[in-house]
Amino acid sequence: MENTGFLFISQLFWLIFLFMIIMPILQAQMLQWSREKIMKAIEDKYGSKVITLIHRQETRSFFGFFMMRMITIEDSEAVLRAIRMTPKDKPIDFIIHTPGGIALAATQIARALSDHPAKVRVIVPHYAMSGGTLIALAADEIVMDPHAVLGPVDPQLGMEPAASLVAIEKIKEPKDIDDQTLVKIDISKKALKQMYETVKNILIKKGHPVETAEKVAEELSQGKYTHDFPITVEHLKELGLKVSTDMPEEVYALMDLYPQPTGIPAVQYLPEPIRRPEAVKKQ
Repeated sequence: MENTGFLFISQLFWLIFLFMIIMPILQAQMLQWSREKIMKAIEDKYGSKVITLIHRQETRSFFGFFMMRMITIEDSEAVLRAIRMTPKDKPIDFIIHTPGGIALAATQIARALSDHPAKVRVIVPHYAMSGGTLIALAADEIVMDPHAVLGPVDPQLGMEPAASLVAIEKIKEPKDIDDQTLVKIDISKKALKQMYETVKNILIKKGHPVETAEKVAEELSQGKYTHDFPITVEHLKELGLKVSTDMPEEVYALMDLYPQPTGIPAVQYLPEPIRRPEAVKKQ
């Protein structure tokens, strides 16, 4: 009798243990299916390819410091792959929610979107700061929630704004500035010039007048604001950018599926059917 009771408790323990292991996996898969279902609904409604780049701002802390998911090289690799897989005549709906990230990765994504021949909409349900703003500027149309914001794209050297480092020269004589700071100032000047040219060229490529492109590049890349300053829909329109607040309801439904457990890929897209060369020739 005692052996039977012990066996029952042992089996119950292992069942609970297996349930605790399997349940999170099933929940994550169901969440993934739910997201793909909404992405497919958007694609069917607008005849577009949906690509998402969604980062959660609130994450676990590590030794007292908050860790945030940002735009990485891995993200840019995945996005560029998705864009390459998209037929040239198919519009792209790029849904983005990010605090920013690595400038190189954001620039790669922005240039790839600006090169796509069909219409590109960048959809911002809540915010797309820093590198996220650079990506938004590569769109033919930016679609934002009325209260969503973009942000400045001024370069940062670590935690120090490049524009602020350059301003040191106006306060001190070169002989009073240490060598390390002089190096930072030199790098900052190059970074500011490079970002200005990047923004201007992307906007010109998307059909904006040179005057508008230069105005936006100066406003957003040269340190006029703090790096976390919110650029509103009204401000963007005043700068001459094409911004719509006609946000698809499906995007809100998609965002409801976030937050999510860490470890879920930030970039997701539905693969296009493989088009074989011989099939293309027959068409």
